[in-house]
Amino acid sequence: MRPAAVLLVVVVAACGNGHASVPDGPPPPEPPGGCRAVAVGELAAALAAAGDGDALCLAPGRHDGPVRLERAVTVWGRRDAVIAAAAPGTIVTLAGAGARLAGVTIDASGGRFEKFDAAVHVIADDVVVEGVAIEQAVYGIVVERARRVTVRNNHVRGEVGAATGMRGDTIRLWETHDSLVEGNRVEDGRDVVVWYSRDNRVIGNQVRRGRYGTHLMYSHGTTIEDNRFIDGVVGVFVMYSQRVVMRRNVIAEASGAAGLAIGLKDSGDVLVERNVIVRDTVGIYIDQTPSGVGQTLEVRANVLRQCDAAVSFHTSPRRVTFADNDLADNGEHVRVAAGLEPTAAVWTGNYFDDYAGYDLDGDDRGDLPFEARSATAAMIAARPELAVFRGAPALAIADAASTLLPLWRPQTLLVDPAPRMTPHDPQELLDAR
Repeated sequence: MRPAAVLLVVVVAACGNGHASVPDGPPPPEPPGGCRAVAVGELAAALAAAGDGDALCLAPGRHDGPVRLERAVTVWGRRDAVIAAAAPGTIVTLAGAGARLAGVTIDASGGRFEKFDAAVHVIADDVVVEGVAIEQAVYGIVVERARRVTVRNNHVRGEVGAATGMRGDTIRLWETHDSLVEGNRVEDGRDVVVWYSRDNRVIGNQVRRGRYGTHLMYSHGTTIEDNRFIDGVVGVFVMYSQRVVMRRNVIAEASGAAGLAIGLKDSGDVLVERNVIVRDTVGIYIDQTPSGVGQTLEVRANVLRQCDAAVSFHTSPRRVTFADNDLADNGEHVRVAAGLEPTAAVWTGNYFDDYAGYDLDGDDRGDLPFEARSATAAMIAARPELAVFRGAPALAIADAASTLLPLWRPQTLLVDPAPRMTPHDPQELLDAR
């Protein structure tokens, strides 16, 4: 089996809906040095007596919340140290600069959606939330108006019983800058949100069965790398954000009528590089991106396979480059809205599985251009109600007729003057640094 096919099998196997296929998440961190033991029932008093730099190690058992860390105190526990509250509300508030919460389990059942009740609420700079397990979160980890916050190696599970739109955000950054969301396992929530925030990194997370794997809005300078977004509605959606990098992510099974792996709206200076996009309704959706004069969108060395449409243009693409990508096994290479000029995008050195040209000089570049045309693309763009017949024999016959009996010229969707002859190994793209 070819390497590309092997990776696709692995990715699809990882998309199962059962909880049994998902490990228990990252292990808790080691206990801090000089840690003071805290028995069940003593947490509130221990926090009241603690000063900056103190560390509290929770004994196994159920510790009463809610609790609030007002100073640079570390609260640590193993998974069997559970913080829970008898009444609805936020469970742990980190209000002291330099505070750290690590290792414990937080039982967030009973939270209220309309009150934004969070398992963990961060409202101070230089806070660390690490290795925490959060169960039944309405809102999981919420960070507001803070800087240099680290959210690392946590396991956040949402309310499985609630409709997806009525679940809270599993991780939410709001007006939060220079921070890191890394190595978290997130399941069955609504969205991972980064809004009105600058210069943050979302690295190496696994997000399953949610709505938005990561949703940016007015969040400039964001880097999204090495994540796995599986079995959601949208992998990554970028809105009104500049200087965004998306690199080495796997996005699979973003399905349904609204399903898309990457969405770009009214953003600019965006780089989409070395991502593996598999079995999504739409691979990359582009709407008014780049949005500003002099801004660009570069889509480089990505694999887009088994999507209904690899690329969908909602506006004519200007200053958009597709270079060195693989497009294979998709229903359509390009889908366009009515009245657009898709050939405004620049395509160069991409691999297409239906290229029928040749390479006589052996440089792995086709000697003839690749051109994608479609008679039905223009028909559906003009009459959207025909989209229900997409993939049906009637429209296939229309496309075939336009080729065999060219009485009218089908719409040109893309032209690549030097297509690549061999596909990438997806694993090599993901491993490249």
